[in-house]
Amino acid sequence: MSETREITLTVNGEAVTATVPVRLNLVDFLRYTLGLTGSHVGCEHGVCGACTLDVDGATTRGCLMLAVQADGSTITTVEGLPTDGVTGALRAAFTERNALQCGFCTPGMLASALEYIGAGGAADRVAIREHLSGNYCRCTGYQSIVDAVCDVIEGRAQA
Repeated sequence: MSETREITLTVNGEAVTATVPVRLNLVDFLRYTLGLTGSHVGCEHGVCGACTLDVDGATTRGCLMLAVQADGSTITTVEGLPTDGVTGALRAAFTERNALQCGFCTPGMLASALEYIGAGGAADRVAIREHLSGNYCRCTGYQSIVDAVCDVIEGRAQA
């Protein structure tokens, strides 16, 4: 019989309490218990970045964190991102630059790009690529993703 534990956390601004198996990873909890399927499961080893989400203000690989470790945390998934401000500008830039071809990596890319922009990252293509290096994309070749991030940073500088 598998051991369970009750956890309470805030997901996309809403309080959630659930009893979960102690070995259930966070991304599976979000997807299968809460129905938040925006964060994808790719490698299950923390390598591809498809499960990247925000936990207490830091990007985190949802496949490497157990749901019980998130007890008391505030989590933001791609579904909980605002549609305006920097996030809205980044979403629009991804669309304009065709930086979301198949969409599998997009939630993790958005989370990592938002972290970079929020930390005051410059429109430096090498620095952006380095920051996004933990997120794999098999469709775009990264050029359009880096272009989109640069567009948002440059747009903020002009505002």
